[in-house]
Amino acid sequence: MSLLALSRMVWGLPPVGLDEVLAAAELQTRVDRKYLLPAAALPALAAAVAGRYAVLEIGGRRCFEYSSTYFDTPDLLTFRQHRQGRRRRFKIRTRSYLDSGECMFEVKLAGARDRTEKRRMPHDIARRGELTREAHAFLADSLHEAYRMDPPDRIGPSATTGYLRATLVQTAGTGRVTCDVGLSCTAGGRTVRAAAGQVLVETKSPGAEGPMDRALRGLGVRPLSISKYCLAVAALQPGMRANRWQPALRRYFDERTAGHAEWARLR
Repeated sequence: MSLLALSRMVWGLPPVGLDEVLAAAELQTRVDRKYLLPAAALPALAAAVAGRYAVLEIGGRRCFEYSSTYFDTPDLLTFRQHRQGRRRRFKIRTRSYLDSGECMFEVKLAGARDRTEKRRMPHDIARRGELTREAHAFLADSLHEAYRMDPPDRIGPSATTGYLRATLVQTAGTGRVTCDVGLSCTAGGRTVRAAAGQVLVETKSPGAEGPMDRALRGLGVRPLSISKYCLAVAALQPGMRANRWQPALRRYFDERTAGHAEWARLR
C-alpha cells in the first residue's frame, strides 16, 4: 500500500540527477524534522507542494533500497545517550545503497540548536557489518574533533534496518526530503517489520522550515521524535525503556493505526 502510494507520488514529479542533488542539497550539517504519515495522505501532500520539489532519478529508478547497520556497545551506550537526550551524543553506522553497490561509514553527531552533523567515508559493502580498522580511526578522529572524547572500548553491530527511499529536492532552495517505506529491523536473527500503511517523511534543511514542513503542518501532521536505530532497538527488545519513542512505536509498528482511519482523524 505505502510503496504503491509513494510510487504514484514520485512519478508525478520532475526528475533530478544525483550530481545536481549533491551540488544543491548535500546538507551534511542540517536540521532534521521527522513525520509519520499515512500512505493515504500522500496525494494531498503532493498537491500541497506541487511545483516545489523534484525527485532523484538514477537509471530510470526513483525508489531505492537502503540498508543501515548500526554499531553500539554491549550495554547500548549510543541508544541510552539518545534516550536520555544527552547533548554530546552520536550514532555509528554503515549506510549501504543496495541498487548501486556503494557503501559509506557514517558518524552522526548532535550539534547546537538541534542541528545534526554527518561525517562519512567510503566503506567496503562486503564488510558493511564490520567496524573496520579504517572506520574505527575515522570514528576516533570524528569524536575527538567534535567532543574531545575517545570512542567506547567495545563496539559491534547492534541492529540493521532496511527500507525503500525516495529523495525529493527543492526546485528553489537547498532543502531535501526523504520518504521511506517498508522499514524492517533485524538483530540477533530476529526481524520486526513496520506497519505497511505508514510513510516516514524526513525534512532536512539548513535551519528554517521548508515548504514540505509547512505543507505537513497544514495537513495537521506534526513532527515526532523518531530515530530508526532507537525504534529498531525498542521494537526488537520489547522490555527496553523507550518512553520518548512510544508514540512513534505505536503508530509505526501497529497495523491497526496504519491505514485510512488515521488519515480521517488527521483531516
